[in-house]
Amino acid sequence: MPLRLPGRLPALAAVLALAGCGGQPPPVPAAASVASLASVVIQPVAVPLERRIDGRVEAVEQATLSAQTAGRVEAILFDVNDAVPAGAVILRLRGTEQRAGLEAAQAARSEAAAREAEAQARFARISDMYARQVAAKAQYEQAQAERDAAVARLAAAQAALDGAREGLAYTEVRAPYAGILSERLVRVGEAVAPGTPLIRTYAAGRLRVVCDLPQALAGPLRAAGKAAVYVDGRRIEATAVTVFPEVDTATNTVRARLDLPAGIRDVYPGLFVRVGIVTGEEPRLRVPATAILTRSEVTAVYVVDADGRISLRQVRTGAASDGQVEILAGLAGGERLALDPQAALRAIEAGGGGVRTR
Repeated sequence: MPLRLPGRLPALAAVLALAGCGGQPPPVPAAASVASLASVVIQPVAVPLERRIDGRVEAVEQATLSAQTAGRVEAILFDVNDAVPAGAVILRLRGTEQRAGLEAAQAARSEAAAREAEAQARFARISDMYARQVAAKAQYEQAQAERDAAVARLAAAQAALDGAREGLAYTEVRAPYAGILSERLVRVGEAVAPGTPLIRTYAAGRLRVVCDLPQALAGPLRAAGKAAVYVDGRRIEATAVTVFPEVDTATNTVRARLDLPAGIRDVYPGLFVRVGIVTGEEPRLRVPATAILTRSEVTAVYVVDADGRISLRQVRTGAASDGQVEILAGLAGGERLALDPQAALRAIEAGGGGVRTR
């Protein structure tokens, strides 16, 4: 049988009576002398139904930088988690052989240029003599062939020089974009060959979440074009959603990508997150968080009936967001709640209270 609350009852005693007896205390009559009490009539509101699945954060731009020439690691200029500017030298290989090759290519190019100039001059001289009919056609054709061969040798020497310069440039591994160094795969002193992975980097400003959806969720997500990402208690709205146009026959899932806002803090590639996808709506009761009274393990609200009487009622709460708390049990639509539990308690202790609505 529920206990009746006396006219003046401390807050803790009221809650303990409610928790101990498992009942609801009867209403307390209002008194005209008590200050008005702010209250609100609650009504069900349409709340999105959200299905949550697992996802992983990845960088939109991420790269494994590999060696493009052979050599020994001479220096690593950045460490893991360092911010690296675009174009900065991250790692340097010893370039002794590459420098020697460049010097040889420069010498060969100089020699080819000299021979090409000589052949051009001889061809010009023979061509003039042939035009004046003082040189045979065979001499003219030979000079022309020698000139063409010298031009080809110069072009080949120039290509070899360009390759030698590029080979020397490959001894410096540079950042392809501004980002974060995520992993070092070699150490100073190690010998590497072309194709050896050296460094992993990613662009910190552009992150996204990848998840595999059950087939039933692919349609709603594609139609809505929006979703939320939950990480460490935070709710982050995706800026763009991409649903792949194919189903994985092995898992019967559809892959989706959700772009995250730029500059988001404390989110890194590889982080496990939850993805919320809206699948519909249903009516739910939500009340202002300020109306909830919590003491020990008891959660309750003050209800004001049509006669202005105040009673304390235990409720079961659900999710909270934007200053509102979902009520799972204990209240019905159309009931009036006191917005300030302390003010409601003072009204009870005073023997009742008039009600001010809003």
